[in-house]
Amino acid sequence: MSSWVGMRATATPAQIDAVARAIRTTPIIDHHAHPLLKPEALSKHPLLAITTEANGDAIDSATTSLPHLRAVRQLASVLGCGLTWESVVARIEEKRLGCLEDWTAECLSGIETILLDDGLDGGDDANAYPWHDDYTRSRCKRIVRIEKVAEDIIRRVGVAENILDEFGKRGGEVLNRAFDQCIKEFGDYILTALDDPDVVGFKSVVCYRTGLDITIDPGDAPEVLARQDFGTVMAEYGLQGFEKLKIKSVNDYLVHRTAQLIRDNLFRHKKPIQFHTGLGDNDLSLAKSSPSHLQEFIRKYPTVPIVLLHAGYPFTREMGYLASVYENVYADIGEVFPCVSQDGQERILREVLELCPWSKILWSTDGHWFAEIYLLAVMQMREVFETVLCDYVRKGHIGWRAAVNLVRGVLFKNANKLYHLELDFSELEEETGLAQGAYLSDAELLRGFLKNQPAPDFVKICWNDFTASQRMRMVPFRKFASLVNEGKPTDIGITTAAFALIQNDWLLPNVSPTGEYRLYPDFSSLRKGPIEGHISMNGEFRQQSGARVPFCPRSVLQRAVEYGAENKLAFLIGFEIEFLLLERVDNSPTTRYATLPTDGHAWSVSRYFADPKIAALLRDMVAALADMGIHAEQLHAESATGQFELVLPPSPPVEAADTLLHARDAMSALATTAGLRLTLHPKPFAAACGTASHMHLSLSSSTDGNGDKPELYHPFYAGVLKHLPAILAFTYPNPASYERSRDGAWAGGRWVAWGTQNRETALRKVAGSHWEVKVVDGLANPYLAAAAVLFAGVRGCAEREPLVWGDCEIDPARLTANDRRELGVEQRLPGSVEEGLAALRGDGELSEMMGLELVERYVALKEFELKFLGDMGDEERRQWLMERY
Repeated sequence: MSSWVGMRATATPAQIDAVARAIRTTPIIDHHAHPLLKPEALSKHPLLAITTEANGDAIDSATTSLPHLRAVRQLASVLGCGLTWESVVARIEEKRLGCLEDWTAECLSGIETILLDDGLDGGDDANAYPWHDDYTRSRCKRIVRIEKVAEDIIRRVGVAENILDEFGKRGGEVLNRAFDQCIKEFGDYILTALDDPDVVGFKSVVCYRTGLDITIDPGDAPEVLARQDFGTVMAEYGLQGFEKLKIKSVNDYLVHRTAQLIRDNLFRHKKPIQFHTGLGDNDLSLAKSSPSHLQEFIRKYPTVPIVLLHAGYPFTREMGYLASVYENVYADIGEVFPCVSQDGQERILREVLELCPWSKILWSTDGHWFAEIYLLAVMQMREVFETVLCDYVRKGHIGWRAAVNLVRGVLFKNANKLYHLELDFSELEEETGLAQGAYLSDAELLRGFLKNQPAPDFVKICWNDFTASQRMRMVPFRKFASLVNEGKPTDIGITTAAFALIQNDWLLPNVSPTGEYRLYPDFSSLRKGPIEGHISMNGEFRQQSGARVPFCPRSVLQRAVEYGAENKLAFLIGFEIEFLLLERVDNSPTTRYATLPTDGHAWSVSRYFADPKIAALLRDMVAALADMGIHAEQLHAESATGQFELVLPPSPPVEAADTLLHARDAMSALATTAGLRLTLHPKPFAAACGTASHMHLSLSSSTDGNGDKPELYHPFYAGVLKHLPAILAFTYPNPASYERSRDGAWAGGRWVAWGTQNRETALRKVAGSHWEVKVVDGLANPYLAAAAVLFAGVRGCAEREPLVWGDCEIDPARLTANDRRELGVEQRLPGSVEEGLAALRGDGELSEMMGLELVERYVALKEFELKFLGDMGDEERRQWLMERY
């Protein structure tokens, strides 16, 4: 049996999308934050603090930090303003003056409830914790900061007892009585809080006061030490000027006393203690902020739940270790969003997950004073979670169902259980479409896709055939929606002759239009467009039994991805769309299309964009694609008159091919609306540069996530080069393809070769495992082209194919015979469709991987197409192809 048959399936695009949707829609329990400022106090605190713990003069430097610059970009995007801090501040002021309540609600969107530590300094400037209920779906709860409670009691008892005067008269007797009174009141307060349903936990900032190295002594030693040092508290600070308790023995005892009261409480559910660890302002002793200092304290109170806040950053691994080996310890990954750079946040999440069970991980904003912190924290968390977790799923580190459960646990369920909030997640699942199994239902995917947009007129289900003709079936939306809502099948019967037709629907001889396949829409590929009133999906063909159809190009690419996963490889592909804009000619019997006025058109020049019609069309193309969720990365003029290139973002292979086809459809429709014709013809005019559809490819190893290792990617690209002549049958599938294929034309040349940043070689190495396949054009079926490349490359890795070709630094056509021998550049690429098909027939390995049935049918159809095109004259064939591509 071939090695790619019966392989373990990797995650499908729909399953990856299920993970992403869970990240985007799971309601959040923000288990550690602080109150927002009252309107009149907003100007008293610097808005710069939203991404930094710095204060005083140091805060001004935050403007040159990566977290700040990222926050500016994100806030500018939300606010619709310029990409400067000044623009962001001005727009926020407008929002506050317009309707502060609405802006606050927008910033806190997605947060189910907040557990608020209201013990920050400057508390009079902040709203009380119940005030926040107006902005969350469930009531907010309180976290009691124990140092704040103790400091208030000490201040009040000291004044009431006139302790400074009395201490001079009666000495230790007064201090003992005051100490006993303070500890009694403190204990009473904690006991009351334990009984208070609005208090769900406690918080210690001993990290700030005297460090996390809490003294652990047997018996009553912590109390004895605290009593001895209580006089220092009074003498050092006085009472009127007393602010923060910074005597180590007293601070340590307060933490012990709180833990003892929780431990000894008769309630079965213990309320946790949160500890500030790691990241903090300059009042903190960083050397004593590592959560590892708490290890002995954790051991002493094994029944007291302990939450280590703020990812312990930069001591994240220490935090993850403690949460993994002690049942009563939980790891929080808050505050690093938005106070750490994106790369840092990704690393932090990965470091926590290295060791820590996700059932012990919680998430919080550590939001305080400004609503914008909540907004940024949630945005960045979702972005980073999606990057890391979807990457893990693609690499097979975690199953997609487990990833969904991880998201639900970290964002909601773990905190709901730990703090005994008793929120009903099933109701929230119903509202957000997250019910068990529902995240894969077609109905939920469709409803989520259509949320906040008008219902379309039609649903298009598309496929791309062997001639790269984009075909589709269109269903009125009302009919389609009723099928989905009633749970009825949405697959469509399509004749088995679908993959035996050429562009004008002539049927391959010896194939009859009998029998039927089922075309199943993939709801994860839903996109708006390509025109107003339409939504589109890509489909995959199945037999009546549900088995894969060997001729279905999309299924072939999915098999190639699975073959890669079996060999511990994952891929990203990004296509370039090179296209030519033509004017329509209505008064000519033979010529339908003509070039645009030249206006000095050349590669990467800007003058063409001054044409109002062209500039508007290109702008509309980019905007329309963005509205469909396709975000172009670059757009520039190419060499031929009216020729441009739009670069698509990298995506997993099937999604990349889906995106390419949808983008082309949308761009072509816009060009037609503008009275122009968009063509992908590889060589529309003999004297002008050709048009390609270059494919950028990078790979990674699922064992360590790193693909930029020569020992990994060299065998992969050696496999591609080994099979490249046969691959051309799929990437250069038309006689017009070979009109473009020339040496010295930046088109990839005519040799089996590769070179670093060499655009005259078939494979251009860009950086690391990121290489560009240049020998692909717009007449190729992108699923088949990508599948052929991936199958060949993975086979190269599986067989450890040596890269016998050297790095070609110049145009291979200019090499001497001796240079060619030294570099291994000795094989010419096919020079025609016939030669490409012959190479495919002669490549048993690639034919077997692609599927012998598919190769036989594909070759037969291409030969039939060649005969049809060969009966045309050159100009007739050129015009005919431009009508269709």
